[in-house]
Amino acid sequence: MNIFKTEQEEFWSGNFGDDYIDRNKDIDMVKCNITLFSQIIKSTLDIKSVIEFGSNIGLNLLAIRSLLAGIELSAIEINTKAVKELRKIPNLKIYDRSLLDFVPDYQRDFVFTKCVLIHINPDMLNKVYALLYQTSKKYICIAEYYNPTPVEVIYRGHRNKLFKRDFSGEILDKFKDLKLIDYGFAYHRDDKYNLLDDINWFLMEKS
Repeated sequence: MNIFKTEQEEFWSGNFGDDYIDRNKDIDMVKCNITLFSQIIKSTLDIKSVIEFGSNIGLNLLAIRSLLAGIELSAIEINTKAVKELRKIPNLKIYDRSLLDFVPDYQRDFVFTKCVLIHINPDMLNKVYALLYQTSKKYICIAEYYNPTPVEVIYRGHRNKLFKRDFSGEILDKFKDLKLIDYGFAYHRDDKYNLLDDINWFLMEKS
């Protein structure tokens, strides 16, 4: 039995996390993610390895693989049902655990989150920021819900499960050798994205 540090980890590892997979397993979402990540990756150079913090069933990673042939992919995922789906993806290194229990073993060229930091307990964000930084050799990408100041949002009737803030700004303030090299916004009503939510993304590079 897993012993988690926060209520948010319990939430996503259990039935709600399972239900999330069922709502978001449409393989057509890979096409949407290809459009998004093509915008992000065009500002990078020589990416040979990628790790996603909170990968769910791997739809973001599949999109990146379609854009970068031969890329080394890794995933960190807390939900057991999602991990079973990840195991179906060839040549994917999987860390079956909470982000808060992840210990970086080697650096990757490109480290990213997409709609994951919004679900992390705010008291644990500095720890996750440090893990992102330590795991990155060159790039960190944050694709999340943005708000200039921290705010909680009721999420499908649940409190303390979704938080918006300036994640990228906080990371840039914490690590002075990071620089912002690109950013963008994907609107869910834009047919070229067809995403379920509005996403703000920020690409940072170690200088």
